[in-house]
Amino acid sequence: MPKIADIQETPNPNAVKFILKEPVSFGTSHSFKNAETAKDDQFAASIFEVGNVVSVFYMDKMVTVEKTDDAEWDEILPELAVPIRAAEPVANGNGNGSAAKAVGGAIAAALDDDPVIREIDALLDDRIRPYLASDGGWLEIVGLEESTLKIRYQGACGSCPSSLTGTLMAIENMIREEIDPNIEVIAV
Repeated sequence: MPKIADIQETPNPNAVKFILKEPVSFGTSHSFKNAETAKDDQFAASIFEVGNVVSVFYMDKMVTVEKTDDAEWDEILPELAVPIRAAEPVANGNGNGSAAKAVGGAIAAALDDDPVIREIDALLDDRIRPYLASDGGWLEIVGLEESTLKIRYQGACGSCPSSLTGTLMAIENMIREEIDPNIEVIAV
Protein backbone atom coordinates (compact mmCIF):
# COMPACT_ATOMS: atom_id res chain seq x y z
CA MET A 1 0.00 0.00 0.00
CA PRO A 2 1.75 3.15 -1.20
CA LYS A 3 1.97 5.95 1.28
CA ILE A 4 1.32 9.44 -0.04
CA ALA A 5 4.47 11.51 0.49
CA ASP A 6 3.03 14.78 -0.83
CA ILE A 7 0.16 16.32 -2.77
CA GLN A 8 1.17 19.14 -5.12
CA GLU A 9 -0.73 21.66 -7.17
CA THR A 10 0.02 21.75 -10.89
CA PRO A 11 -0.19 24.62 -13.39
CA ASN A 12 -3.55 23.11 -14.36
CA PRO A 13 -6.00 24.28 -11.66
CA ASN A 14 -8.12 21.15 -12.13
CA ALA A 15 -5.24 18.70 -11.61
CA VAL A 16 -3.15 17.67 -8.62
CA LYS A 17 -0.13 15.42 -8.39
CA PHE A 18 0.22 12.80 -5.67
CA ILE A 19 3.82 11.87 -4.88
CA LEU A 20 4.05 8.33 -3.49
CA LYS A 21 6.67 6.60 -1.37
CA GLU A 22 6.35 3.37 -3.39
CA PRO A 23 5.94 3.05 -7.17
CA VAL A 24 2.71 2.03 -8.87
CA SER A 25 4.56 1.43 -12.17
CA PHE A 26 8.16 1.37 -13.39
CA GLY A 27 9.22 3.37 -16.43
CA THR A 28 5.86 3.22 -18.17
CA SER A 29 3.13 5.83 -18.16
CA HIS A 30 -0.56 5.04 -17.89
CA SER A 31 -3.04 7.66 -19.09
CA PHE A 32 -6.83 7.41 -18.95
CA LYS A 33 -9.12 10.13 -20.33
CA ASN A 34 -12.30 8.67 -18.82
CA ALA A 35 -13.64 5.79 -16.76
CA GLU A 36 -14.37 3.69 -19.85
CA THR A 37 -10.71 3.70 -20.93
CA ALA A 38 -9.71 2.71 -17.39
CA LYS A 39 -12.06 -0.27 -17.05
CA ASP A 40 -9.21 -2.80 -17.49
CA ASP A 41 -6.87 -1.03 -15.08
CA GLN A 42 -7.95 -1.73 -11.50
CA PHE A 43 -5.95 1.16 -10.03
CA ALA A 44 -7.19 3.85 -12.43
CA ALA A 45 -10.76 2.49 -12.33
CA SER A 46 -10.79 2.76 -8.52
CA ILE A 47 -9.83 6.44 -8.78
CA PHE A 48 -12.59 7.15 -11.31
CA GLU A 49 -15.08 5.44 -8.96
CA VAL A 50 -14.56 8.30 -6.48
CA GLY A 51 -16.52 10.51 -8.89
CA ASN A 52 -15.84 13.98 -10.27
CA VAL A 53 -12.69 12.65 -11.97
CA VAL A 54 -11.96 13.67 -15.57
CA SER A 55 -8.64 11.89 -16.12
CA VAL A 56 -6.02 9.77 -14.36
CA PHE A 57 -2.33 9.56 -15.20
CA TYR A 58 0.27 7.56 -13.31
CA MET A 59 3.89 6.63 -13.67
CA ASP A 60 6.49 5.42 -11.20
CA LYS A 61 5.80 7.24 -7.89
CA MET A 62 3.44 9.86 -9.33
CA VAL A 63 -0.33 9.93 -9.80
CA THR A 64 -2.02 12.92 -11.40
CA VAL A 65 -5.78 13.30 -11.13
CA GLU A 66 -7.84 15.87 -12.99
CA LYS A 67 -11.22 16.78 -11.49
CA THR A 68 -14.38 18.25 -12.97
CA ASP A 69 -14.75 22.03 -12.92
CA ASP A 70 -17.51 21.96 -10.31
CA ALA A 71 -15.76 19.65 -7.80
CA GLU A 72 -13.90 21.25 -4.89
CA TRP A 73 -10.42 19.99 -3.98
CA ASP A 74 -11.18 20.22 -0.25
CA GLU A 75 -13.97 17.67 -0.71
CA ILE A 76 -12.45 15.34 -3.29
CA LEU A 77 -8.81 15.03 -2.06
CA PRO A 78 -9.62 12.91 1.02
CA GLU A 79 -11.76 10.62 -1.16
CA LEU A 80 -9.01 10.28 -3.80
CA ALA A 81 -6.46 9.35 -1.15
CA VAL A 82 -8.35 6.14 -0.31
CA PRO A 83 -7.84 4.22 -3.61
CA ILE A 84 -4.36 5.66 -4.04
CA ARG A 85 -3.29 4.38 -0.62
CA ALA A 86 -4.98 1.03 -1.33
CA ALA A 87 -3.00 0.42 -4.54
CA GLU A 88 -0.44 -2.36 -4.58
CA PRO A 89 3.13 -1.16 -5.15
CA VAL A 90 4.94 -2.82 -8.04
CA ALA A 91 8.38 -4.35 -8.32
CA ASN A 92 10.75 -3.14 -11.01
CA GLY A 93 9.46 -5.02 -14.04
CA ASN A 94 11.68 -3.96 -16.91
CA GLY A 95 15.06 -3.94 -15.23
CA ASN A 96 16.44 -0.74 -16.72
CA GLY A 97 13.65 1.80 -16.17
CA SER A 98 13.71 2.90 -19.80
CA ALA A 99 10.29 4.25 -20.66
CA ALA A 100 10.88 4.12 -24.40
CA LYS A 101 11.75 0.42 -24.35
CA ALA A 102 8.79 -0.41 -22.15
CA VAL A 103 6.23 1.33 -24.35
CA GLY A 104 6.07 -1.40 -26.99
CA GLY A 105 4.04 -1.43 -30.17
CA ALA A 106 4.34 1.11 -32.97
CA ILE A 107 5.97 3.80 -30.85
CA ALA A 108 8.82 1.52 -29.78
CA ALA A 109 9.29 0.34 -33.37
CA ALA A 110 9.48 3.91 -34.59
CA LEU A 111 11.98 4.77 -31.86
CA ASP A 112 14.16 1.82 -32.83
CA ASP A 113 14.01 2.43 -36.60
CA ASP A 114 14.17 6.20 -37.02
CA PRO A 115 17.35 7.96 -35.87
CA VAL A 116 15.62 11.37 -35.91
CA ILE A 117 12.90 10.14 -33.55
CA ARG A 118 15.55 8.56 -31.30
CA GLU A 119 17.40 11.89 -31.20
CA ILE A 120 14.18 13.82 -30.46
CA ASP A 121 13.17 11.30 -27.79
CA ALA A 122 16.56 11.63 -26.09
CA LEU A 123 16.22 15.43 -26.13
CA LEU A 124 12.73 15.18 -24.64
CA ASP A 125 13.99 12.77 -21.96
CA ASP A 126 16.82 15.11 -21.00
CA ARG A 127 15.19 18.51 -21.20
CA ILE A 128 11.39 18.37 -21.36
CA ARG A 129 9.91 15.29 -19.69
CA PRO A 130 11.48 15.97 -16.25
CA TYR A 131 9.93 19.45 -16.30
CA LEU A 132 6.52 18.06 -17.32
CA ALA A 133 6.73 15.30 -14.69
CA SER A 134 7.44 17.89 -12.00
CA ASP A 135 4.10 19.47 -12.96
CA GLY A 136 2.24 16.14 -12.95
CA GLY A 137 2.38 15.50 -16.68
CA TRP A 138 4.21 13.71 -19.44
CA LEU A 139 4.34 13.48 -23.21
CA GLU A 140 4.80 10.72 -25.71
CA ILE A 141 5.82 10.82 -29.35
CA VAL A 142 2.97 9.64 -31.55
CA GLY A 143 4.90 9.80 -34.80
CA LEU A 144 6.95 11.77 -37.30
CA GLU A 145 5.43 12.26 -40.73
CA GLU A 146 7.75 14.11 -43.10
CA SER A 147 8.57 17.21 -41.04
CA THR A 148 5.62 17.09 -38.63
CA LEU A 149 6.22 15.61 -35.18
CA LYS A 150 3.03 14.55 -33.41
CA ILE A 151 3.10 14.41 -29.62
CA ARG A 152 0.46 13.55 -27.01
CA TYR A 153 0.39 15.26 -23.64
CA GLN A 154 -0.62 13.18 -20.63
CA GLY A 155 -1.56 13.87 -17.03
CA ALA A 156 -1.96 17.49 -15.95
CA CYS A 157 -0.50 18.63 -19.28
CA GLY A 158 -3.33 17.00 -21.23
CA SER A 159 -5.80 19.82 -20.61
CA CYS A 160 -3.50 22.61 -19.42
CA PRO A 161 -3.72 25.72 -21.61
CA SER A 162 0.02 26.45 -21.31
CA SER A 163 0.93 23.03 -22.74
CA LEU A 164 -0.81 23.88 -26.01
CA THR A 165 0.83 27.28 -26.32
CA GLY A 166 4.09 28.13 -24.55
CA THR A 167 5.30 24.61 -23.83
CA LEU A 168 4.55 23.40 -27.35
CA MET A 169 6.40 26.37 -28.85
CA ALA A 170 9.38 25.79 -26.54
CA ILE A 171 9.57 22.13 -27.58
CA GLU A 172 9.36 23.04 -31.26
CA ASN A 173 12.03 25.75 -30.93
CA MET A 174 14.39 23.39 -29.08
CA ILE A 175 13.97 20.65 -31.69
CA ARG A 176 14.46 23.15 -34.53
CA GLU A 177 17.63 24.55 -32.95
CA GLU A 178 19.21 21.25 -31.97
CA ILE A 179 17.93 18.65 -34.45
CA ASP A 180 16.16 19.92 -37.58
CA PRO A 181 15.09 23.51 -38.39
CA ASN A 182 12.17 22.27 -40.52
CA ILE A 183 10.31 20.23 -37.92
CA GLU A 184 6.88 21.39 -36.84
CA VAL A 185 5.47 20.03 -33.57
CA ILE A 186 1.76 19.49 -33.06
CA ALA A 187 -0.16 18.09 -30.11
CA VAL A 188 -2.78 15.47 -30.90
